[in-house]
Amino acid sequence: MLRNLQYTPFSANAIKPEGWLKKQLTIQANGLAGNLDKIWPDIKDSMWIGGSRHDWERVPYWLDGFIPLAYLLDDEDMKQRAKTYVDGIVDRQREDGWLCPCRSEQRRHYDTWAALLLCKVLALYCDVTGDSRVEDALYKGLKQFSDHINGATLHDWGATRWFEGLIPIFWLYEKRPESWLLLLAKKLNIQGFDWERVFATDMLDELTDGWDYISHVVNLGMMLKSRALMSRITGEDPEAFAQKAYAWLYENHGMACGHFTGDENLSTTSPIQGSELCSVNEAMFSFENLFQISGNPYWLDLVEKEAFNALPATVSPDMWTHQYVQMTNQVECSRTPHRVFRTNNEEAHIFGLEPHYGCCTANMGQGFPKFALSSLYKTKTGIACGIPLPMTLESEINGTHLTCQVITDYPFRSEVRFVFRAEAPVCFDFTLRIPSHASSAKVNGKDVACGMYTLPLSVTDTTEITLSLDFTTRFERRPSGMLALWHGPLLYSLPIAERWEMREYERDGVVRKFPYCDYYIYPESDFNYGFATSDIEKITVCEEDFDAPFTPKQPPIRLKLPMAKVAWEKPDGRCALHPVSNKAISNIETVTLIPYGCTNLRMTEMPLIEE
Repeated sequence: MLRNLQYTPFSANAIKPEGWLKKQLTIQANGLAGNLDKIWPDIKDSMWIGGSRHDWERVPYWLDGFIPLAYLLDDEDMKQRAKTYVDGIVDRQREDGWLCPCRSEQRRHYDTWAALLLCKVLALYCDVTGDSRVEDALYKGLKQFSDHINGATLHDWGATRWFEGLIPIFWLYEKRPESWLLLLAKKLNIQGFDWERVFATDMLDELTDGWDYISHVVNLGMMLKSRALMSRITGEDPEAFAQKAYAWLYENHGMACGHFTGDENLSTTSPIQGSELCSVNEAMFSFENLFQISGNPYWLDLVEKEAFNALPATVSPDMWTHQYVQMTNQVECSRTPHRVFRTNNEEAHIFGLEPHYGCCTANMGQGFPKFALSSLYKTKTGIACGIPLPMTLESEINGTHLTCQVITDYPFRSEVRFVFRAEAPVCFDFTLRIPSHASSAKVNGKDVACGMYTLPLSVTDTTEITLSLDFTTRFERRPSGMLALWHGPLLYSLPIAERWEMREYERDGVVRKFPYCDYYIYPESDFNYGFATSDIEKITVCEEDFDAPFTPKQPPIRLKLPMAKVAWEKPDGRCALHPVSNKAISNIETVTLIPYGCTNLRMTEMPLIEE
């Protein structure tokens, strides 16, 4: 038996993004993730489609974001390009069902993480196309995979990420409820890495040096959903393990933005350590799955923190370049004589085509499209809004065509309008998530509490629902002893004026040239500030007109407050962990902070000035 989801997301071809969300997705489509098949050899000339380059995770990673992006934007050229890759993969499927591009004699030692990822992509593609040929290929592929692991058990990345295979298995089982599929899910659970055992010991406390699978930040971002997915078979509590694991990660390695450090392995709560872009996308996807399965809105609170803060902070505003790792206090992005990260090299935090390693290049496109799909859901009795993002949904409910338009600039504004239009009278329940960061909320003028709020609707022609939120401004004390400043779901930073220096070159057969070259970013203004007050009454919120949502040039919202300079050293291209002193070395001045996600160079954790 397979348990149903509490909240079922709509497919990408049912949703049309609008407003700032459409702008951001369009920026992505026009940037690196939307063009890797044209410029990057590991995608353009991949062995997956008959080329001679990369034969493992990169093409599936790229398609995992490119496919929903193409259908959200209803872009015919992108749809055709996605089809070319999917058709190329399916055409090369072996007679016995094997999907991956390796020789028969290599199969036993081939890391089948790529197969699990690809099967997830094929299910995603079938969702938006209904392509029965691809569904058949997925069926054959999973059937062969089930036989394969009888004699060649999971290993390496496939072992640590076994649960990703549950997603296509369950998708296929809902269409073809054959018992071998659930048996395959159980085999993955038995052969795969036991993450519960890891968190039942002090193993992660002891892994403080070098690289390993256990403390690898992307594995940890992924594994948060492992027991929730398995709970659909076992009936176990879907979120007990994830609650425990995330609480430990955040307490011991948490970043101000709500994510956790890992460059590539867990790296403490220090604001001058980094976290990998892949881990942000994978943590978001885990939280999205946890909400769908458990129904607990807490997980969408975490999705918002990642999507509005951590994700945009680690890609350039035009999305033609990205970092491998981001830093909370990031005052320069350049190669330095000494490595500043635990396991990543000196270029990991520059903005470029593939700084440090190409996995994030392939996987950078997953975050925003899947985030768009975490907005509206089907429920047993109607429709739910998990995160209010500007879009229009075309759906059918109780046999009646229904349109739901979400009109908002959330999270940069606090008002949301839902406009429902039905072709015939229809009754259903509409459920709203009221985010925990709101100090108060009203639905059509009525006070409501944080959490999931349901109201019955009877739509005869057009019905409008208004959600009004009050955002709180709040300081959060960080483990560094310094403070971070929030307003609503947005973390704020001191933006540092920046100078970008372009680097065009070729390495290992990969050309970097404008606009997908590398950039070093150097500061052009002072970073050494502290908060002159902890009184939120002295903070002014300024809403601004904006076009693109995440850029330092025209941020949608700013905070103005009194600050002063402190003595703070900057060795090796990064600031010291703490200032020399918390005493002011300048007069107090009014300083403007902008959302963390709008910054490239920034200071986020800063001290409170001592009297």
